[in-house]
Amino acid sequence: MTALFALATSLLWGLADFGGGLLTRRAPALTVVVVSQSIAAVVLGAVVVATGGWSEAGPRLWFAVAAGLVGPLALFSFYKALALGPMGVVSPLATLSVSVPVSVGLFLGERPGWTQAAGIAVAVTGVVLAGGPQLRGAAVQRQAVLLTLVAALGFGTVFVLITEASTTVTGLFLALFVQRVTNVLTGGAALYVAVRRGAPALPEGGLPLRALPAYAFVGLADVAANGTYAIAAQHGPVTVAAVLASLYPVVTSLAARGFLRERLRAVQAAGAGLALVGTLLLATG
Repeated sequence: MTALFALATSLLWGLADFGGGLLTRRAPALTVVVVSQSIAAVVLGAVVVATGGWSEAGPRLWFAVAAGLVGPLALFSFYKALALGPMGVVSPLATLSVSVPVSVGLFLGERPGWTQAAGIAVAVTGVVLAGGPQLRGAAVQRQAVLLTLVAALGFGTVFVLITEASTTVTGLFLALFVQRVTNVLTGGAALYVAVRRGAPALPEGGLPLRALPAYAFVGLADVAANGTYAIAAQHGPVTVAAVLASLYPVVTSLAARGFLRERLRAVQAAGAGLALVGTLLLATG
């Protein structure tokens, strides 16, 4: 179950990142975050009411609030780093987020077997290579590196917090709703400050209604990914769940190839293959 839900997480996050990346080509990054998360919050609110999730309210929801505060900062830092580039350096660095939940799992006493340990090493190497690291001729701004490290730390922290935010399915719906509402409030405040400083809030020509389904997909895919990761981490080793969930850059690269006809470089193809091998080792270990 852990492997299945963690792989579902990587698929959903990979597609959400791909969709978010496309949207930020036409709209400010903060606008994409606020609009997509607002739609997700509305849908989750309806789910919470329908399932009676309010009965699960308790102190654990503070973990969801914390995740909602950290998430927008991580997303904004990641999008800003991608804008500064080069993407072939930024994307692999962001996979360092896996170190946070893996470290927490080891600290709590998890000890993966030799097969799983080998799978972790192979999968992480594959994810880094799948990002297409530019080892030569890549002029990297120090700000891009720092922003990417902030994003990686933030993503990894959200991994840990959302796992602790609930213990039941209905509680998970409530925790995700609280996280999204906090995301919207935090992102909205940041967007307000940006607009006050002269930054545009909307793309030229406004936000077309035909784009709303794309925003909804990004927001809901991100929510679903948080949910499947929480389930994966609660039903198995956090170290395994975190590594398998971190395969999302491979999904993003494959989506770019399938929809945008971007060609995979040899190092990216090799990385995708290693990630698959690592996944099999983790799933069977």
